[in-house]
Amino acid sequence: MAEMTIRKAQASDVSALKQVLQETFEGTWLPHVSAASAQRYVETDIGGRYVEESWPDFIVAEIDGAIAGMIHWRGDFIEAVHVRAGHQGQGIGGKLLAHAEQAIAAAGFPQVRLETDTFNERAQSVYKAVGYVEKDRYPDDEWDSGFTTVLFEKQLG
Repeated sequence: MAEMTIRKAQASDVSALKQVLQETFEGTWLPHVSAASAQRYVETDIGGRYVEESWPDFIVAEIDGAIAGMIHWRGDFIEAVHVRAGHQGQGIGGKLLAHAEQAIAAAGFPQVRLETDTFNERAQSVYKAVGYVEKDRYPDDEWDSGFTTVLFEKQLG
């Protein structure tokens, strides 16, 4: 793998960040969400709007000048971590998580939290491999597809 740089997102990254979210929607979520939820996601451009509103707070992983993944957190909660399909399995997600964990610890939080859904076994295995522990399960109302959300937590320091 070429050298990876982790840095703050820039305005010039917005288009690539939208592509990252579109890829992960199509590869991870689309096979599992209801047709109505998929249609709503596309028609209301949920991913694109999220990027436009939040990109200044994103941290990106860049390889050979191209965005390979991103992470976004607020307080002690990781809102999103996405890695492009062609870069999955290369440790990028783990490095982005480690970067966020350091920043969250430096901000004085004793733990970091994040969520995924039960069908996303790949993400769950990554989180468990880097020390996250399942803390709760509850209905995922966001997708209206009958999913169960899994809350993970990792103690810092």
